[in-house]
Amino acid sequence: MARSSVRGQEPAAGDTTSPGPRGGERPDGGAGRGKGRADGDRRRRRRRALRWSATVLAVLILGTAGAGYLYYRHLNGNLKKSDLNLGDAKDRARKPKANAAGQTPLNILLIGSDARDSKENQKLGGAKDTFNTAPRADVQMLLHLSADRTNMSVVSMPRDTLVDIPRCTDPATGKVYGALTSTITNDSLGRGGPGCTVATWEKLTHIHIDHFMMIDFAGVVSMADAIGGVPVCVDANIHSRSADGHGSGLKLRKGTTYVKGVQALQWLRTRYGFEDNTDIARAKAQHQYMNAMVRRLRENATLASPNRLRRLAETATGALTVDDGLGSVAKLYDLSRELRKVPTARITMTTMPWQYSATSSGRVVPRPGDADQLFRLVREDIALDGKDKKKSAASAASTDPAAADDRIAVRVQNGTRSSTRAAATGRAHAVAELLVGKGFTEARADSSAVPGEEKTVIRYPSAGLEGDAQRVAKALGVPESAVEKSADADGVTLVVGADWRSGTAYTAAKDEDRTPDSAQAINGSDEKQCMHVNPGYTW
Repeated sequence: MARSSVRGQEPAAGDTTSPGPRGGERPDGGAGRGKGRADGDRRRRRRRALRWSATVLAVLILGTAGAGYLYYRHLNGNLKKSDLNLGDAKDRARKPKANAAGQTPLNILLIGSDARDSKENQKLGGAKDTFNTAPRADVQMLLHLSADRTNMSVVSMPRDTLVDIPRCTDPATGKVYGALTSTITNDSLGRGGPGCTVATWEKLTHIHIDHFMMIDFAGVVSMADAIGGVPVCVDANIHSRSADGHGSGLKLRKGTTYVKGVQALQWLRTRYGFEDNTDIARAKAQHQYMNAMVRRLRENATLASPNRLRRLAETATGALTVDDGLGSVAKLYDLSRELRKVPTARITMTTMPWQYSATSSGRVVPRPGDADQLFRLVREDIALDGKDKKKSAASAASTDPAAADDRIAVRVQNGTRSSTRAAATGRAHAVAELLVGKGFTEARADSSAVPGEEKTVIRYPSAGLEGDAQRVAKALGVPESAVEKSADADGVTLVVGADWRSGTAYTAAKDEDRTPDSAQAINGSDEKQCMHVNPGYTW
């Protein structure tokens, strides 16, 4: 979509004045002079556009280069730290296996908090009656860096998603928060801290999360100010404010505007006024903002401007809360080096496939099939842009060896019921007998009622039984991708799904290694993104 630039001049970092000339006037003041050179410069800038790594990390490190030990220690002191995962250790998602080269992927959860725990955050967040109440995780994005560092995937979860939140323990007070079912996902942050949001993601996706990074209202504003604004685009004049008080207050003219300060925060919080006024549209706007922000960070991260770099380093370290594994400038530097290996064109941003909840108005749930497929692609380190080369076999060194077949206890359950068909009679018994015939003499049918499963799945509760579960899968021809860790499993548990309603031979459906269309994938190098404005919010 073509964009008109009503505020086309790029403001200098730290400039608090409004963007000046309209109509795409060039920042150098020349109306046409040096056009060829400028076009070439723009092409080169696009090629050098910051990869997602630069979210904050590269700026942080460049800003501290040569500053000396005392300044380094000062920046370390700016960082706030919290425990990575507040769930029970037995519930952790299993770590991914290394590829043939010994490399492993990296998963980082990015969290935007709506905490009203300071005067500044309260002023920015509004709602005086919410001061010092439990924070919520209004923005949640999982960043996945491939094992071979050739590509990166980002998965957003709408804040209105209903999920199961596991039991979490507050590391500061020792308070234990009991597990919840069908609860809005952004409530997880208020149950002990960001580590509970990490635990919630792991429970839903079965993806092992290595780190988290969290930023609050004030942090968003300070980062946008430090880089002189973030360019965003709307296809019509927008004012996010309805007659009954809904909306963020965002007011922009059609085209591109460099947002900073409160306006940057308003953009990230806008729901009413973008597309269909849903949280899904807000996630799309957040993707546009983050893509633009990393490009701005790259433009500002030059050694030619040490004062600007120091300001960025101060802002970045002061705005972040991280887990202990990222709790120093040196550790952030190591991470930034890994992230910078990915070219912008190999970054894919997606939204978790969803559908409206049948029981809770205005809430959404992961879309069956599509959401599972997206999570599996990330779990199995398959690039979401479809440009993966064929992967070498993974190393199994991290998996405990299986016991002898006749020593593996297997519970077999009938999960063949679907929304359109009743459960196939006797499937648990039939498959248990099949296993006994294959030498798994400890296999037993479980006649208790269980939820239907679209596909046959084998679950195990702890790492010590992973090898046993994989051995059962191999014996039946069930793919390894159908073997998953689950705290709810009582030993190795085989749930016969709707894909195996009859017969003794399991035929595995070929996994489709393609990102579902419902994930609304956006390429990180796309600089032409422009949000559609809902006609009811134009001016």
